[in-house]
Amino acid sequence: MSEPTPSFHPVAIALGDRSYDIHIGPGLLRRSDTWAGLPRAQTAMIVTNTTIAPLYEAALRSAIAPHYRQVRTVVLPDGEAHKDWPTLNLIFDALLGQGCDRKTVLFALGGGVVGDMTGFAAASFMRGVPFVQVPTTLLAQVDSSVGGKTAINHPLGKNMIGAFYQPVRVVCDLDTLATLPPRELSAGLAEVIKYGPIADMAFLDWIEANIDALMAQDPAALAHAVQRSCEIKAWVVGQDEREAGLRAILNFGHTFGHAIEAGLGFGVWLHGEAVGCGMVMAAELSQRLGLVDAALVARLRALIARAGLPVRGPVIDAADNAGHYIAHMRLDKKAVAGDIQFVLIDGPGQAKVAGAPDALVREVIQACCA
Repeated sequence: MSEPTPSFHPVAIALGDRSYDIHIGPGLLRRSDTWAGLPRAQTAMIVTNTTIAPLYEAALRSAIAPHYRQVRTVVLPDGEAHKDWPTLNLIFDALLGQGCDRKTVLFALGGGVVGDMTGFAAASFMRGVPFVQVPTTLLAQVDSSVGGKTAINHPLGKNMIGAFYQPVRVVCDLDTLATLPPRELSAGLAEVIKYGPIADMAFLDWIEANIDALMAQDPAALAHAVQRSCEIKAWVVGQDEREAGLRAILNFGHTFGHAIEAGLGFGVWLHGEAVGCGMVMAAELSQRLGLVDAALVARLRALIARAGLPVRGPVIDAADNAGHYIAHMRLDKKAVAGDIQFVLIDGPGQAKVAGAPDALVREVIQACCA
């Protein structure tokens, strides 16, 4: 039931003088005209990692070379465990060591970790240089590359040090999804699924009908998933760039998920795995607060499981597992004066941010963890 003939059109992020387009389609990375019209500069710097560099660095270098006098590359270690200050400094070392200036354009070639760190480096180097997102994972294409959130992790919390800094363009080459390992594909599907219960139940219906095609990496199904996800995120970000209100709904599942990532140690579970499980926990909390019925929770749990994602949380601390989760969630960026704020399903296709009694949160953690 996948889309037989996907049509690709740029998705606009409307932010005034910071507006930009998301380009979606196959074969974009290798075409020189994809990169026309970017800010003029003598130098471009590709930031990538050890996994992606052998696959796509040479192709991107060749495609952007006609637009710049010199193209440099810095290759970072791969993985969430390296989303930290020492790895960020590798980007600054390369920029300063190779004489880059404030017009240098950075190209983030990789998944969410590369995109977040490149964006943070671009926001910080000489107080701001242009950067382009070239996401190569499903998770990055449907979520992290769009909207200007940039950050590194701190041992006590995920993405706690960063900046809002918009790219000048996002290029989602759908061909790069063909090299995704199954675990990374599933992690990306978590961020696709989240858009349904919080914003678009028709999209949730479509995901359920096409989950087998998505798991099989059917190109037409993946194309529609990326296109619709970007459209929803663009609509939200256009109304609330800096997460003062509406944009926080995009963190559905993330409060619990970030606690899992920080509690286990970054990189043990992939971000999408933690978010998938976190959505089950957030839906369960929504039901216990009387916002949705058990049928919707069961429906979401079943879909997340079909996507190859965990639906039961890990035991981080055998002595007081719920207490360990809650301690990490108090450090969540949405927390207000130490009070945890959750993204809750407020009826099908709607969401809100609200608190919940600690006792109820403990019940959910105990019910949802292995």
